[in-house]
Formats: sequence, C-alpha cells, structure tokens
Amino acid sequence: MRSKKILITGCSSGGKTSLIDALDRRGFQTVPEPGRRIIAEERAIHGTALPWIDPAAFAQRAIQMALDDLASPADVNCVIFFDRGLIDAAVALDFAGGASYSALLGRELHYANPVFLVPPWPEIYEQDEDRQHGFTAAAAEYARLAEAVSTLGYDTCILPKVPVHDRVAAILARLGLQET
Repeated sequence: MRSKKILITGCSSGGKTSLIDALDRRGFQTVPEPGRRIIAEERAIHGTALPWIDPAAFAQRAIQMALDDLASPADVNCVIFFDRGLIDAAVALDFAGGASYSALLGRELHYANPVFLVPPWPEIYEQDEDRQHGFTAAAAEYARLAEAVSTLGYDTCILPKVPVHDRVAAILARLGLQET
C-alpha cells in the first residue's frame, strides 16, 4: 500500500498553514506550501519569480516544486498532508495566462479524496510581506480553486470556520484517522 496524499487548499490566509502545523505537531507527515518556499528563495537571490512581479514564472516554479513534493519518498502506509500543491500552482498558471489547469493536470488524481478546502474568512485574513493581495483577490482565488478541484474530479470537504483544533478533528474524522 502507498502513502495517502491529502491536499489542504483554499483561500489565502484562511488557516491552511495553521492546520498543517497542528497536524505536524500531532505526528502526521506534512509538506509546507510551495509558494512560501519559492518566495523565500526568490527574495534570497533577489529573483523575480514572485506572484506580484511575474505570476507565470512563480506558478511554473510552484508546479515543479509541487511535482517534486509529490515524488518525494514517504513512509509506506502513511498519510501526508500538503499545504497547497499542484492544483493550486496549475490554477495560478492558468489565471496568469498560461496553459489551462485541466490541460496541465489531465485526468490523473494526484491527491487522495477528499480535498479539504479552507473558505474565505475575513475575520482572520491578514496581508503580510509575502501575501500582498487583498481579501477580494483571495476570495476570487478560492472560487477558482473550488471550481478546479471539482472539475478535476475530486470530492471536496469545505472546512468550517472554527478553531484549529476543531478543524483538525473534522479532518481526522472525515479521513477515519486518529491522532498519532
């Protein structure tokens, strides 16, 4: 049996990374968001593959990083939680004027069902140095992601706007998992 790859995606500043951090603290294997890693790398080299400078180059880098993340060896029979991933990157490239996400991803499901979606949550939304877009753009991004996840054939689970520990409990219950 292979590892089970679970995607957590959705609105920017909706609490995805907090969920991933909480799952990691509970002993689950996790993969950090490609976008944040790329931004850190680009800032270190004064690069331009940043979402606010060259969104297509940023998305292409995110696609490659997400593919590398998916191909990385993992423990057999484990569950791995991904903070964003290949679908997010493909949707971003499509939005930036590149190839359509459906043409890029085809019919292969890269993640297990369901895909967990974190909805727009204005009460917790925050901009920062790496998240320079506003809430309206974040909500539009969520709509694109929700449509893409469904179009690509994934079952979806929209997470409630509740504290992190309750969201973690909802994820684990939906997957039939117990804390490790």
